Amino acid sequence: MESIQAIKQRFGIIGDDPKLNRATEKAIQVAPTDISVLVTGESGVGKESIPKIIHSLSHRKHNKYIAVNCGAIPEGTIDSELFGHEKGAFTGATQTRNGYFEVADGGTIFLDEVGELPLPTQVRLLRVLENGEFLKVGSSKTQKTDVRIVAATNVHMFEAIKEGKFREDLYYRLSTVEINLPPLRERKNDIHLLFRKFASDFAMKYKMPTIRLDEQAIQLLLQYRWSGNIRQLRNVAEQVSVLEQNRSINADTIRHYLPDTGSKLPAVINKKEQSDFSNEREILYKVLFDMKSDLNDLKKLTLELMKSGNTADVREENESLIKKIYSEDTEENTYDSTDSVMEVLQISEQATPITPTIQPESKEDPYHFAEEIQEEETLSLHDKELELIKKSLERHKGKRKAAADELGISERTLYRKIKQFDL
Repeated sequence: MESIQAIKQRFGIIGDDPKLNRATEKAIQVAPTDISVLVTGESGVGKESIPKIIHSLSHRKHNKYIAVNCGAIPEGTIDSELFGHEKGAFTGATQTRNGYFEVADGGTIFLDEVGELPLPTQVRLLRVLENGEFLKVGSSKTQKTDVRIVAATNVHMFEAIKEGKFREDLYYRLSTVEINLPPLRERKNDIHLLFRKFASDFAMKYKMPTIRLDEQAIQLLLQYRWSGNIRQLRNVAEQVSVLEQNRSINADTIRHYLPDTGSKLPAVINKKEQSDFSNEREILYKVLFDMKSDLNDLKKLTLELMKSGNTADVREENESLIKKIYSEDTEENTYDSTDSVMEVLQISEQATPITPTIQPESKEDPYHFAEEIQEEETLSLHDKELELIKKSLERHKGKRKAAADELGISERTLYRKIKQFDL
């Protein structure tokens, strides 16, 4: 078995980072077997080198090696490209065509950007991985193939599975062995080494002196994030080699070729926190629903006070309810909440009814300046209350106590509403 350094030199892999060496070592170890391999890493880290190592060190090295960029093939033709098609299978199919799996029989197929495969194609690929069988487009005859599949992706696979964009069973079939390549920003000791190699290559290619970086320029390269990884570093080296007349490059010069180098703030993850309510209208309905719940509690408390007439008993029996309704008031004020309820109930019999004053009709409409607003949606508290209860029960997977706590009502009240709405 060849050493890691010999393999890296043979396939043009530059760097001595421990994570890079571990990835290369795993590729060497898995090469003699036929198990599927999934290569993961950001775009531009050099994932295409791993399947070449695996194929060249396997017993399939004398057979075909085919690399397929799944993201570059249109969804309508990818099944035909991978599995072939029969004559007349679709418009334009003037003759039978062999797909990559048939052509590479006995060899290796590298599926780059496998996370971009459409779901119907994922089902076909799963069948090939399970028993080596596939169907050409437009054919009913099952064919067998013996290929070794190495896949690569820069997609976060578990998020894709969660969003329903990638089959979980296919992921576990592909990732029997997973090899992760680190991003360039985690290989700081390799950045200058790679830049020197690229600068030397371009100097030979364009027949010009090799560019040199001073210490400040080197430090600037090490501090840069390199979102495009090795591919971006190579492009920068090529631009500087071609465009700069002075072959000694300082930090000010190299800074012009690095976008957004002024900001050293941490990267902001563009991930929205999921809210319980999708918009302001639903928040308003939630507030109204809470108000309705409090009003029902007040009605219940008032009715019990009117029936019994014994404030102390009512207070003792409904202590939790009183605390719930007057929790904010009791924190700010020192008076007794039940007494305040009794004060509200004591309405003076001699109170003079308020007679509304009717203004004489005016020829000119006093509200002529007001706009007439057309209501977009009927405000139905009944429907929204039903919707909020359903959402809360779904979020808590049918656990009534948790749903009741979220809605601000008792578990018994929630049970009554479930019966009422026939949920």
